[in-house]
Amino acid sequence: MTGVRWGMSSCPTARFHTTYDNKNDENRAGLGHVLGGVTTEHVRRRVLNTAVALCLTTALAHVGLVFLHVAPSNVVSQRFNSQVDAWIYPFFEQNWRLFAPDPDSVNREISARTAHTAPDGSIEVSDWVDLTAVDASAIRHNPLPSHTAQNMLRRSWTSYVELHGGDDLSRSDRAVMMQQYLRNIAADRMAERDGKPFENIQLRVVTLPVPAQGSADGDRRAAAAKNSDTRLLPWWKVASDA
Repeated sequence: MTGVRWGMSSCPTARFHTTYDNKNDENRAGLGHVLGGVTTEHVRRRVLNTAVALCLTTALAHVGLVFLHVAPSNVVSQRFNSQVDAWIYPFFEQNWRLFAPDPDSVNREISARTAHTAPDGSIEVSDWVDLTAVDASAIRHNPLPSHTAQNMLRRSWTSYVELHGGDDLSRSDRAVMMQQYLRNIAADRMAERDGKPFENIQLRVVTLPVPAQGSADGDRRAAAAKNSDTRLLPWWKVASDA
């Protein structure tokens, strides 16, 4: 009697199970791909929402702190005065001179020089560099001069004088901050100029009255130089990477 052998491939039930299993594998793979895409999109949305919420919170906090700064003195502004000042100065200071102009009656020439201690212990002092002239050259004939060239050095010196008066003693935290701010501006300018190392920096400010109109140009310059005032600031130590 000849036996009949059923091969796996010839069994309808086996073929059905094989096909069914393959389809299940494909479905699971497709489902995994979909779920993976959903998870990635969910994470992306959460990151985006968090970033938007962070920006909105920062913007609202900034508006609130600026409002407390410009508003008349009140209980809230007095209570959080140190926090408000720390946020506002020196970058967000509000200046109302746009609506009530008070033009300067003097010109100021702010110069800087640096000192470096050589390996043999000797001190090398650089020549004076007129930082105001550098700013003026960046502004002259430039239709869109930068805010940095126009105001940074000049405003930092004005704020320094307002807080220190005729001496260079810092009597408040804000005075210390403005002294460091002025020092860092000058140090950055000198470091960008030649890249030479230095550990100390000194500023010199020459104040020249704006001469009256109508006189000859040479006479105006001579009169301004005659009435000029020179202020020499102390040596300040700067960061080692200046």
